[in-house]
Amino acid sequence: MQMVRLNGINVHYSDQGSGAPVVFANSLGTDFRLWDQVVALLPAGLRIIRYDMRGHGLTDAPEGDYFMGDLVADAAALVDHLGAKGCVFVGLSIGGMVAQGLAAERPDLLRAMILSNTAAKIGLPAMWADRIAAVRAGGIAALSDAILERWFSRSFCADKTALAGWRNMLERTPVDGYCGCSAAIAETDLFDSTARLSLPTLGIAGTEDGSTPPDVVRETTELITGARCHLIRKAGHLPCVEQPADFAAALTGFLQEVGHV
Repeated sequence: MQMVRLNGINVHYSDQGSGAPVVFANSLGTDFRLWDQVVALLPAGLRIIRYDMRGHGLTDAPEGDYFMGDLVADAAALVDHLGAKGCVFVGLSIGGMVAQGLAAERPDLLRAMILSNTAAKIGLPAMWADRIAAVRAGGIAALSDAILERWFSRSFCADKTALAGWRNMLERTPVDGYCGCSAAIAETDLFDSTARLSLPTLGIAGTEDGSTPPDVVRETTELITGARCHLIRKAGHLPCVEQPADFAAALTGFLQEVGHV
């Protein structure tokens, strides 16, 4: 178990390998195990860095609302601490928002980025306020069925055994962490700053994503000069879970394009 204190919180991370660094940021309601299947399929010789976002996994979950600036600062501090400047940053959902913010605020840290199942703006503040209130009142379990239906394709949801682990991960996310990060998403609009980016970027979308549909991912990807979007079929909001081979192949091809492997 690897821990480091950054920005006043204890951050849980994994740092494996010694090659070109690739940093992975998880989605709301998950932890860095989200990437297990993809990491196992990547080429040898990479330095794989994963971390639990503020409020998730084994990272501290402070009380109160978080801001996207907090999450971006956490990512920057970890990359700086690990000496992983020039990394390719892979972010899914809120992790993709962190990637966009990091590229805008600390372009010296990123060589390229993957924006998976994310957008420059996700949902409306009122929607997030309602979700936060519901979780505060009844816990994440009160919303988990609806969340899982947005996360995964209908066929994946039919496999109750496969779904059980993801339900447990979601429902065991600290309430303060889930609500804090939800507040961060609610206040974030990155359209202007993302439109000024020019680093190599690959968007990834799932055909059955109920949270950030393909058109939403494509709209954000197209803000960035030269970026393109890759569509993964038979996958929802977490294609790295449902179609890890397709996700790993897209990521590997992009790493080769930017000379990172």
